[in-house]
Amino acid sequence: MPSRPGQLVVLSGPSGAGKSTVLDALLANYPRHLRLAVSATTRPPRPGEVDGKDYYFLSPEEFQRRRQRGDFLECCEVFGRGHWYGTLHSEVGPSLAEGISVILEIDVDGARQVLRHYPDAMTIFLRPSTPAELERRLRSRGTETEEAIQRRLQVAKRELEYATTYRWQIINDHVDEAVEQINIIFNAQGIPS
Repeated sequence: MPSRPGQLVVLSGPSGAGKSTVLDALLANYPRHLRLAVSATTRPPRPGEVDGKDYYFLSPEEFQRRRQRGDFLECCEVFGRGHWYGTLHSEVGPSLAEGISVILEIDVDGARQVLRHYPDAMTIFLRPSTPAELERRLRSRGTETEEAIQRRLQVAKRELEYATTYRWQIINDHVDEAVEQINIIFNAQGIPS
């Protein structure tokens, strides 16, 4: 039995904030004491995605059955496209009990749901310094239609309104600096590297 349980970390931020890049660096920095909770989704896998590694790909019926059973720590329909995403309790509780901290990459609505169960969760909001920088990043991807970009910008505006409800806000204009700031937070909160 570990001397102390792991900690739950919630990482949120608008699309284009660099969450995946920062998350990859954090997981590399804390290989034994931090794990990413794999989300479940009803959307079909993209080429190269692996069930159980990238997501748990569930049918809409299975997702709703598990939702009704209370298997989800948090879940919601994302971007209004009819696809559900969520975090299963089984992705969090066992690791925390083993002394391993768990990080969730979720939106602000999911974060609010998580805080009902884990009010002491470490909440980190990642953002670029300006809305203009966020828009530049979304456009530079070159993977989405104008309609999709506008939808993401609307969601981002709403999410940024909730940034102040997070314990820490990290400006991610330079990935190395953002990761170092989070390393300092983790060390101060007792997450061993």
